[in-house]
Amino acid sequence: MGGERPKKRRRVPLRDRARYRFDRTLARSAGSLMGWLVVSCLAVVVPVSALLVWTDPGAPPSLSGRLTAVWRSSAETLRLGAVDGTPLRMLLAALLGLVALLCVSTLVGVITTGLAERLAELSRGRSTVLEEGHAVVLGWSDQVFTVVAELVAAQVPHRPRAVVLLADVDKTEMERALAAHVGPSGRTRLICRSGPASDPGVLALVSPRTARTVLVLPSGEPTADAEVLRTLLALRAVLGEDAEGPPVLAAVRDDQYRAAARLAAGPRGTVLETDTVTARLIAQCVRRPGLSLVLRDLLDFAGDEFHLADADAFHGRPFGAALLGHAGACVVGLLTPQGRTLLNPPADTAITPGSRLIILARDEEAARPEDCRHLVERPVIATAPPHPEDAAHVLLLGWNRRAPLVVDQLRRTARPGSVLDVVTDRSVPAPAREPEPEPSGAARLSVRFQSAALSRPETLLGFDLTPYDGTVVLGPDPGDGPDRPDDRTLVTLLALRLVEERTGRQLRVVTELTDDRNRPLAPLDPGSDVIVSGELTGLLLAQIAQNRHLAAVFDELFSADGSTICLRPAGHYVCPGSVTTFATVVAAARDRGECAIGYRRHDRRATPPDHGVRLNPHKAERREWSPDDQVIVVATDPPTPPTPGPPIPNPTREDAPPAHHRECASD
Repeated sequence: MGGERPKKRRRVPLRDRARYRFDRTLARSAGSLMGWLVVSCLAVVVPVSALLVWTDPGAPPSLSGRLTAVWRSSAETLRLGAVDGTPLRMLLAALLGLVALLCVSTLVGVITTGLAERLAELSRGRSTVLEEGHAVVLGWSDQVFTVVAELVAAQVPHRPRAVVLLADVDKTEMERALAAHVGPSGRTRLICRSGPASDPGVLALVSPRTARTVLVLPSGEPTADAEVLRTLLALRAVLGEDAEGPPVLAAVRDDQYRAAARLAAGPRGTVLETDTVTARLIAQCVRRPGLSLVLRDLLDFAGDEFHLADADAFHGRPFGAALLGHAGACVVGLLTPQGRTLLNPPADTAITPGSRLIILARDEEAARPEDCRHLVERPVIATAPPHPEDAAHVLLLGWNRRAPLVVDQLRRTARPGSVLDVVTDRSVPAPAREPEPEPSGAARLSVRFQSAALSRPETLLGFDLTPYDGTVVLGPDPGDGPDRPDDRTLVTLLALRLVEERTGRQLRVVTELTDDRNRPLAPLDPGSDVIVSGELTGLLLAQIAQNRHLAAVFDELFSADGSTICLRPAGHYVCPGSVTTFATVVAAARDRGECAIGYRRHDRRATPPDHGVRLNPHKAERREWSPDDQVIVVATDPPTPPTPGPPIPNPTREDAPPAHHRECASD
């Protein structure tokens, strides 16, 4: 067998070979690059200088004179000097010019590099913040925009001079996002620093020791709670055991991290559990339509919010006297000298020296005492007790990590005989068996599960929604569904709207969204309850950041037990159709053991953005109270003992309270 034939050598064009050799020469060293730069400059400067000399009518006639002129032109162009004489002098002048050019270029390069590094360091946000009395926000999530916006909107003197944000996000990106979502910050400076907040060395850059308050936000990642815990430990390492350090406010999603976070936050720390708060609000909105609108108005700094006011004018008097003791504020509770918060205490509770009033007002200046008892018109106050709430039939569409908490809250607040139907497209861990009903009465809440493809609108179109008193729509958790969880929620809401159009029956829908920008896209009736969990948490954090004593107030308002915010028919307090003052409504609510804080009207004027909600009206305000109006009160629901069981509710039995008829006092 013969040998293999040699492969035919590929012909490479001369141009490609020259380019390859040139690239290889440049890659050798910096000296090669400088050499090619010199050759390139000479290849352009010398011919052009010669052309200028030869075309000059006043050029020397001799060849040596013209060459000297070419040398001078080239030397001046390259800043090499223009020394004449022997070739040695010209060579030395050129060498001196090259050395000077090299030194100047090196100096410019050093200055440019230093400035570039300094600017890069500033853009990375690694310089120390020298502020006092500022608010420090640690972490980056959707909640940060609500928190910063509310801190900026806070009334003076509550507004911080500066809000410093530290997150493991690019500084430029944070500033751009804040400018887009928050807008102008007025006199409040927004300062961003980049780096992991769980690193004590990085955390010291934002000067937490001199801060007025520190807020720790959870991210949207699965490990968010663990990162919050690490940040709290880093903050403790920076602050030490200083009892005079700033108040620390943190939020976690899972209850299993709450106890550890409280220990890490220290005695001046407050920890919120966001999933539980969201679940409580969803469950309360099922029973009290319009509650989310009230809380949205109550929690932002644009209108009236909770404050602490002096109670000197009421020392030794009962709490009920303070309810009609302010014309421009609504009293809802007491802060005892021992620091205990009493929300809607009994009217005969004595106000002791050192106590402070918890009021709802636009600012603290509105808490000036003013006797309003003369504004009460007793003849129009309704005297008959209201009907108790009936059993409810609720439909829950969708499932996520907060769904078991929602079911548990519905179980705690359900009336005997209530039913909850859960429809989801995923498997739900249900109890192994239904508990045995107690012989004392009907089950408080029965829970039934059904699997269906909620992502298909025709699924809901085939449901009979007539028996349901309320519908709860939950979206999937991030990572369990589409990239934007609200997309599936919007599809479900669209199907419910089609059901309303076909049946002509308006549904009471409570919807959970993750992005507030999707609120206008939701096909819901104006005034429907839409819960944006991130926004709700941000509003709560901003309120408590201004006054840490309000943490106990909001904890009770959002709990299943104790006093909560309720919307009840105006006919429970005054005769329908009567024209009377708000002070009369406050007196009627006081007689029932409640604190009235506003009303919601239902007429053609009940349009966005308030949807008819009016908080803290003046006590002298007179209006006609129609049967459709509602009074907003802080009240305690009739006690219902909690039932033990897993997160998926287990029904119990309870006797229903007797029914009453409603009457009005005659004029």
